Amino acid sequence: MTKAERAKFVIKTLQELYPTVPIPLDHKDAYTLLIAVLLSAQCTDVRVNQITPLLFAKADNPYDMVKLSVEEIQDIIRPCGLSPMKSKGIYGLSKILIEKYDGQVPQSFEALEELPAVGHKTASVVMSQAFGVPAFPVDTHIHRLMWRWNLSNGKNVVQTEKDAKAIFPKALWNELHLQIIYYGREYSPARGMNLDKDIITRTIGRKELLAEDIKKTSR
Repeated sequence: MTKAERAKFVIKTLQELYPTVPIPLDHKDAYTLLIAVLLSAQCTDVRVNQITPLLFAKADNPYDMVKLSVEEIQDIIRPCGLSPMKSKGIYGLSKILIEKYDGQVPQSFEALEELPAVGHKTASVVMSQAFGVPAFPVDTHIHRLMWRWNLSNGKNVVQTEKDAKAIFPKALWNELHLQIIYYGREYSPARGMNLDKDIITRTIGRKELLAEDIKKTSR
């Protein structure tokens, strides 16, 4: 298959498997999504969804968030990991939203990436999932699968995002990045890949990856 044909196969298969794709992180607006995505760094969505109700019960908007101390925020979000950095980021960005944006989350990549603890991936998720702006946030699942499917060289997430945007139609980015995440979790995890279950990798995966998997199963 050519790269374009592999991309079409991915789109077709994922649309059949996931005709609708819910946003994994529980939230009610752009602000609570921003906080949830920030907390999800090096933490599972399941854990974040357990912690955010506790945090949002005390503060689900920037005005209430800055009434808490950094230490109070840290105590609540500690199970998500990296709590010193994340708590400072949550407090700091909330303060900036009040001072600079009237308490609203800005709707631009540049403005979001200027906020404390907000990187390109977090900004992309918010732009995509809160505001519907085409974006292709690359997480560990997307980075892994784009390499497995020979659609990117796996060099780094920046290159993976560039490759994804180049080969997939822009109109599908917001839905497709979620579909790939769900597929990676359910069918093609980082460890224990099962080609009987992983139809996309079995059909279009890298030859060296398939050969290694066959070798393992034959032992």
